[in-house]
Amino acid sequence: MARLIEMIKESAVPAGVMRSAARGALAVPVVEMLEILVYLSGHPIFGEQARLTLAGFDEKGSADAVSNPGTPHEVLNYFLAPRNRRPSLLLPLFNNPSVSEDTLAAIAETASRQTVAIILASDRALDSVKILKPLLNNPNIEAEEHTIVAEKLSKLGVDVAAEFGTVTDVAVLEWIKEHAAELQAEEREGKPFMLLGGLDEMGGEEEAVITPEVLAAVAKGKVDDERLSTMQKLAKMKVGERIKVAMLGSKEERSLLIRDGSKLVSSAVLASPKVSEQEIETFANMKNVRENVLRDIARSHRFMKNYVVVKNLCGNPRTPLDLSLGLMKNLTAPDLKTLSMNKNVPETLRKVALKLFKVRSSPSGRGAE
Repeated sequence: MARLIEMIKESAVPAGVMRSAARGALAVPVVEMLEILVYLSGHPIFGEQARLTLAGFDEKGSADAVSNPGTPHEVLNYFLAPRNRRPSLLLPLFNNPSVSEDTLAAIAETASRQTVAIILASDRALDSVKILKPLLNNPNIEAEEHTIVAEKLSKLGVDVAAEFGTVTDVAVLEWIKEHAAELQAEEREGKPFMLLGGLDEMGGEEEAVITPEVLAAVAKGKVDDERLSTMQKLAKMKVGERIKVAMLGSKEERSLLIRDGSKLVSSAVLASPKVSEQEIETFANMKNVRENVLRDIARSHRFMKNYVVVKNLCGNPRTPLDLSLGLMKNLTAPDLKTLSMNKNVPETLRKVALKLFKVRSSPSGRGAE
């Protein structure tokens, strides 16, 4: 006799049975019930109910099913899809040999913070070069996790520094050694963790002290839980520890530490090989960073090859005037015109931008005096 799933696929069952199936109310084995529900999740009539049933399906039964190598791939792939992922099912899914390493590698490359932690709890993932390599490049991986993954890859025979051009703990120590005098001075001062712009990032150039007590007071405020958790961790660290996070940490951590009241920490963010061009574009446009951040960006030949970075620096009122005046010659005529009308930048910059715009846009290449 054909299995019920086959009969449903052939529309060989009454509508009442289909309706019961979409509610998960059939007397069939768990794996077959899940297979039926996954099939019905794309049904034009019963799809919505099937998806709701899958979202609330018995956790133990679901976990047993997704850990079973014999479970159909359609069921495994359904729960691996980002919109259907349930944290409690990810570890058994990752450890299921029927889920290919290629699939897990693709997930590892863009995994969220929560998913990264689950991947690192999987013995299978920790023994797989194919999974760990993309995980090391994931912008959401934190400093401590970065170290764990790099060490695992090294034990598996990967030359991490050569292949990824990444920083190791040794390289961080070298960077700290180069800035030892500055670091010692800051450590002696014992300054607390401070962020320019404060918690809500709207405080401009003002520095706000960020202590665990302050963060506890705003735990129920506007700051989302994940960002608050990151701040709480950073608030407990000394300058040297934050430097390590700045160089090895996640994109979220860098977005906070670029506003660190310590010049060394913000400089370490820019020195990180993990920092992307998109992040630098954002940093160049920020009004709540130290002046040294914008100067360091402008000094970098690598960063200055990116036109968006140059344009953002010119239009940023926080950028020192001498930098803006030097960089604006690289702007196109339309961007010069926009800059000349930007009321947030110094008047001198606007006037020079307008003059240069007239020169660039005139037929002869020379504007009116």
